Amino acid sequence: MSDRLDGVIAITGVWRLSALEVGLSGSQIYSETFIYSENRAELETAFSRTRLMKHAGGMSTALMTDLYEVTMLDAALRSGVASRRATFEVFARRLPAGRGYGVVAGPGRLAEQLADFHFSAAQIDYLASLGRFSDDLLQFLEAFQFEGEVWSYREGDFYVPGSPVLRVDCSFGAGLLLETLVLSVLNHDSAVASAAARMHDVAKGRHLIEMGGRRTHEEAAVAAARAAWLVGFDTTSNMEAGIRFNVPTAGTSAHAFTLAHDDEESAFEAQIKAHGLETTLLVDTYEIKTGIDRALAAAKRLGGVPGAIRIDSGDLADEALRARKKLDASDAESTRIVVSGDLDEYRIADLADLPIDGYGVGTQLVVGSGHATAGMVYKLVAIARRSGTYEPVVPVAKSSEGKATRGGVVRPYRIVDDGTAVDEILVQHDRPGPSDARALHVPLFRASEPAYPYSLEDDRKFHLRVRNELPDSMRMLNSKPLFEARTL
Repeated sequence: MSDRLDGVIAITGVWRLSALEVGLSGSQIYSETFIYSENRAELETAFSRTRLMKHAGGMSTALMTDLYEVTMLDAALRSGVASRRATFEVFARRLPAGRGYGVVAGPGRLAEQLADFHFSAAQIDYLASLGRFSDDLLQFLEAFQFEGEVWSYREGDFYVPGSPVLRVDCSFGAGLLLETLVLSVLNHDSAVASAAARMHDVAKGRHLIEMGGRRTHEEAAVAAARAAWLVGFDTTSNMEAGIRFNVPTAGTSAHAFTLAHDDEESAFEAQIKAHGLETTLLVDTYEIKTGIDRALAAAKRLGGVPGAIRIDSGDLADEALRARKKLDASDAESTRIVVSGDLDEYRIADLADLPIDGYGVGTQLVVGSGHATAGMVYKLVAIARRSGTYEPVVPVAKSSEGKATRGGVVRPYRIVDDGTAVDEILVQHDRPGPSDARALHVPLFRASEPAYPYSLEDDRKFHLRVRNELPDSMRMLNSKPLFEARTL
């Protein structure tokens, strides 16, 4: 039991305050945060620290970082290193076993996140309350606005080991603050896009529906739907991805709808009446054979045949064959068959020669088909020294296997021979690039605002084009890169 007292709820002697109860909107708070305290004054003080000031770009992304980035910055301000010009680079040292390429996804999202990268008064108050940071740091963060430049591979481009998919030119201190956010976005989105591209390859033009929203974090689900559409998926079940990124949406019914009706056939009839004959009927709530019979009967009563049926269980290969035979024998040759149920690229490939018209992919897509991160790292590659020279940075003692890091600022180029990518070369920034190669970096952020010149729809078309430049062997399900990014 609880008593509501002036916007505060007393629960067994503990004060509990909801941000939403005092009028803060979703753009002013991280979430519906509840704060507990035995003392109301303490509660109100704590609550004031959680409040985020509303601003034009939405929620600040500045504290989406690791503590050690802030502690390093504090020390760097004291030593004088924070203001030095620096360059950071993002790359993957290797690809997951069996993969010949990865797909870059997330730069467009990242540009918008960088636009919201500032420290609010509440965030500064929170940092001050920790009692571990200098006044110089707090003043630096209060005035912080990212004024550097960011260059990246275009969304939808492919990458190989060593590809510098993103470069940040800024002060050393600013570069520290961006690391966690940059890697969070690129590692997640690129992992999903890389898996989804492989699924699209083996689907051989059949309809692909992204439907993994209930299998991951709610914001990750939206980003995953975006990444899947980037590389060729046709639709998503995620409505937020539809409104936020204009990704086409699809979806009609789940088992609960059928179970809620008195019988399966009346459920199908209700669905058809609501959405038309083109709707997709889920026929495996009970027994698949009778489910198809009832779908046909319901559609016939309403003047036609089902637009599609979906099978979500059983041996999908056998069930698809039986379903196609039954549909054809019932003059429902136009009815499409969609299957779902723990599909990944290998399972889709196994089903490729069967009479299946579409695949619904959920869990394996949003977890990168077993590789939930792209494994990208963010490394300092050059910095201005006290002497004024701008020098490459290479950790001379870094001898751990698989952790080599190159130094120096480079510009990436790809060589394409007769329509096939054959090499990726890195040229020192002060040298001319080869005339027979394509420059890979495009502007992402500069002059304190996003500078990315392409729409998501443009990038989708671009991806489908550059994927066709990959050597056939790199697109196989069990493959390896034929080349890695190399420095001239």
